[in-house]
Amino acid sequence: MNDFLQTLYTRRSAKFVQAPGPDQNELALILQAAVCAPDHGCVRPWRFKIVQGADVPALIEIGIRAGLDAGSPLPEPKIQNARKWLARVPVIIAIACAPDPRGRIPEQESLLSVGAAVMNMLNACHSLGYCGFWSTGMGTYLDGVGEALGFDALDTRFMGYLSIGTPIDPLPEKTRPDYREFASEWHAAPLGD
Repeated sequence: MNDFLQTLYTRRSAKFVQAPGPDQNELALILQAAVCAPDHGCVRPWRFKIVQGADVPALIEIGIRAGLDAGSPLPEPKIQNARKWLARVPVIIAIACAPDPRGRIPEQESLLSVGAAVMNMLNACHSLGYCGFWSTGMGTYLDGVGEALGFDALDTRFMGYLSIGTPIDPLPEKTRPDYREFASEWHAAPLGD
């Protein structure tokens, strides 16, 4: 098997990460991989905010505030869990989608492009020796969170966070399913006379 496929086959997510995280040059490589995602119509819908160091724990406070504003405060155990999670994360990339403002490309295709960009980032992290974890927690679907991170509420759709770093605990082996469980051949029906 070639090295590239081996990288794809061995990638795993790890929620609990710590320093070291990628340096600025490695972060540039990760983000450059993101913009290599398929992009119908060259919409370039990817929007990222890089959060590092002392700014990382502030993310949970944004989620807490959004929950209070929405009348659905986060339960205290969830808040404590999020604070514990973020306490050691060296880098988080907040992710949003800016669909085609002219509407020529369906929004779903831009959302898929952002998903592909995140997958590229996860693979790039793995190839550089780090782990990533895409989370839609911390108020991702609550009003005001994307805006608090600097995304335009009218032009973007906030899609969550990618945490990046070195796994705190050893990662267990992951058994992947056999692709044949999900793939089958299709054949056209014979045309009538």
